[in-house]
Amino acid sequence: MNIIFFGTPDFAVPSLKALISKHNVIAVVSQPDKPKGRGKKVVPTPVKKAAEEGGIAVLQPASAKSPEFLEELKGYNADIFVVAAYGQILPKALLEIPKFGSVNVHGSLLPKYRGAAPIQQAIMDGEKTTGVTIMYMAEKLDSGDMILKTEVPIEDDDTYGSLSDKLAEAGAVFLIKALSQIEEGTAKPVKQDDILSTYAHKITKEAGLIDFSKNSATIVNLIRAFNPSPAAFTLYNGEKLKIFAAKAEKGEYKGETGEIISADKRGIKVKTGDGAVVITEIQAPGSKKMSVSAYLLGHKIEIGKTL
Repeated sequence: MNIIFFGTPDFAVPSLKALISKHNVIAVVSQPDKPKGRGKKVVPTPVKKAAEEGGIAVLQPASAKSPEFLEELKGYNADIFVVAAYGQILPKALLEIPKFGSVNVHGSLLPKYRGAAPIQQAIMDGEKTTGVTIMYMAEKLDSGDMILKTEVPIEDDDTYGSLSDKLAEAGAVFLIKALSQIEEGTAKPVKQDDILSTYAHKITKEAGLIDFSKNSATIVNLIRAFNPSPAAFTLYNGEKLKIFAAKAEKGEYKGETGEIISADKRGIKVKTGDGAVVITEIQAPGSKKMSVSAYLLGHKIEIGKTL
């Protein structure tokens, strides 16, 4: 099939590469490039980079809703649009342009976790299983009929980064299967039950502030869900410490929640609402991410301080 692909982050790259190997990708649509890092250097999106490596034209409209852009898309005469983490809500007029409509690669088992952050939310909620849904796109967000679903287990040490990679690879495989069914006329879409739907709100940096009054499992899940980005954090002596890894520890400890119980090569132990967490990987301002044991070689952590 002749396909136009919409995607922006790393999550979308496996799907794009799978499409390039099996179909004719006639154009790729990605979000505008943005400045990153301390030098604010403008860098291409991961999808744009992958598309250019494949010799495919890349479109980067400021708004996918503009009449000019819609007319440009019509000129390609695509059979189907494929969307994976594009980053903009696409209007009905756009979704209906190709003859086979538009399909989406979504990182959850719909109707659970519709919205912008399904992978992070599943980790934060302590889920043991998630998955990918290939669905037709509809005007209402993530509400379209489902074509295929596949489950992916969430391991105890999975982070947003590792789970996203797993789901991206699974999504690519099942996208190709779904497109084959669509092309052959054998797809059997299933309507979603809106009553069972949940919503995963967009992740903000501020939401990564750790509340040590919560139970240890909840805190660890937050840290995993925010690793590698935007990173969970706490404040120590007024400075922001990013936290990338921690483990829960049972036990009864005196003092206030958030109080530092110990700090050694095993990690920084902090009292929580139901025990403690041992922080094992951190990043201080102006420094690189490192193990706590390495951090303690050049920094002192005061026992009894409250985070």
